[in-house]
Amino acid sequence: MHLFVTGGTGLTGPAVVAELVAAGHTVTGLARSDAAAARLESLGAAPLPGSLDDLDALRKGAEAADGVLHMAFGGDFADPDDLERRDVAAIETLGHAVQGSGKPFVVTSGTAVLPAGRVGAEDDEPDPKGIAPFRIPGERACLAFAAQGVRASVVRLAPTVHGPRDHGFIGVLVATAREIGVSAYVGDGANRWPAVHRLDAATLFRLAVEGAPAGSVLHGVAEPAVTLRSVAEVIGRGLGLPTASLSPDEAATHFPSPFLARVFGHDGPASSARTRELLGWSPRHPTLLEDLQHGDYLAAHGA
Repeated sequence: MHLFVTGGTGLTGPAVVAELVAAGHTVTGLARSDAAAARLESLGAAPLPGSLDDLDALRKGAEAADGVLHMAFGGDFADPDDLERRDVAAIETLGHAVQGSGKPFVVTSGTAVLPAGRVGAEDDEPDPKGIAPFRIPGERACLAFAAQGVRASVVRLAPTVHGPRDHGFIGVLVATAREIGVSAYVGDGANRWPAVHRLDAATLFRLAVEGAPAGSVLHGVAEPAVTLRSVAEVIGRGLGLPTASLSPDEAATHFPSPFLARVFGHDGPASSARTRELLGWSPRHPTLLEDLQHGDYLAAHGA
């Protein structure tokens, strides 16, 4: 298939593009800069100049392709309404471009949309009062195309998609510990996050494009429940720093923003049992704690 990909140069995107190309697909990727275009070309993909807000470019890329994979998500997290608006506009533009074609259309979301405090499943309804409500309208906009002749599906990624050169949430924990001199967690640290290695996530995206039924919600989750205390302890040992518990108020000033403090205190375990059964997905790469111990997280931050 010829696939149009947005977000192909982000944290997870390069691994996904490489996976698609290795499987024999041709890829065109949205590129908002010369550097992004060069990165896509190095991965074996063709760049299409444009940004997430360039709806004409999105339309052009989708119309010329046999399928669409939308991973791009950007904006100011201090303005969630803008995040939501930009995401929905992009999804609706891409979906309308393949409407009635039967083509695959895979959109990225996150397991953080699910209700907190229990193991979330693929068929659970998102929680509009949770920590990521700005992702919910995009999910709904995508899945609405399943009734309009599009093989639309949503991949909810774990909050940490770990692997080399990760500057996401786990990278923030490491950087904050080094800067302040304490590897911290919120409360008793028993709150749980799902996790997935970047290469396993890439395989799931390929399987979704190739065969996910219309209307599917899939979970990119290799580990359902890693405690944040265990993460903080591995970071502390690796950096030779003490580990400490913070109250929510203390966390709001310890971490770079109150939003991140809330994220690091979130309890959101999630299952991928239905995803594995549906697509035959079987994660096989290192776990999050293995990656912290033996990957580049600590060395990359000067350990």
